[in-house]
Amino acid sequence: MLEDIKKDATDRMGKCVNAFRQELKRLRTGRASASLVDHIRVDYYGAESPLNQVANVAVEDARTITIVPYDKQMVGTIGRSAAGIDFAALDHAPVYSIVLLLSPENAPQQHLQAMNAVFNNLQKDTFRRFLRQSSTREAIAELLDEADQGK
Repeated sequence: MLEDIKKDATDRMGKCVNAFRQELKRLRTGRASASLVDHIRVDYYGAESPLNQVANVAVEDARTITIVPYDKQMVGTIGRSAAGIDFAALDHAPVYSIVLLLSPENAPQQHLQAMNAVFNNLQKDTFRRFLRQSSTREAIAELLDEADQGK
């Protein structure tokens, strides 16, 4: 009986240590690390996949993470956090939404047009509020479609 309790406690403690090690990999140290994006999952042709399975993730220098998708068409994703993420911004405000746009190197105009559309919508208080309140991928897609149609 006592051996079973000891074995169970050892297993649980080992799992806690492993989870803590994974969290430490994402710790902000002022240096870019590919492990910062390991937990990000993206919609890839209708299936949620880890980012590192649909794109090459590399660290160029101490402050730059380069993400190059294997599929060379324009892709984008929006990450949301209900609690907000501390990115050590100058205004000390938490970040609730992260927009990631990836485009082919030979299509800078397409990338700029997509960025313009996203940032025009993000300037609107109602858009940001509805984005934070959206709880599903489908709700976010519907919000983006409505914004594209000018509703």
